[in-house]
Amino acid sequence: MTCMRNVFWVGLLIAAMVGGGCVGTLDGRRKAGVPFVKDSVEGRYERPVERVYAAAREVIRFNGTLVRESTQHAETNTIRVLEGKVNQRSVWVRVQPLDPKVTQVVVQVRTPAGGNDLDLAHELEKQIALQLTR
Repeated sequence: MTCMRNVFWVGLLIAAMVGGGCVGTLDGRRKAGVPFVKDSVEGRYERPVERVYAAAREVIRFNGTLVRESTQHAETNTIRVLEGKVNQRSVWVRVQPLDPKVTQVVVQVRTPAGGNDLDLAHELEKQIALQLTR
């Protein structure tokens, strides 16, 4: 009986360690969440960085609340990151130039429980693309 109880507790401990953890966000911070699941989508556009960044900021403001704007200075590129709340989910949008003509956008969405919401990430990325056509 004690052996079975010990096996149960060890199994529960392993499940807790695998199921929970920390995930990296696009702004370089860490947040509690379920690791090893896809939580972001990517898009590339032939537009200047400033125009794509303005479109991403407008999309977050339209759908929810803009919480933070930050700039990360990499070795050669300047990476701009937006953080917001949309439908009670945490949203991060990273905008960075790949070359002088192409800009990359990565949208990451996490639920309050730490899970992913790829549908919302796809929707926001699509709205950014549509905002660029205006």
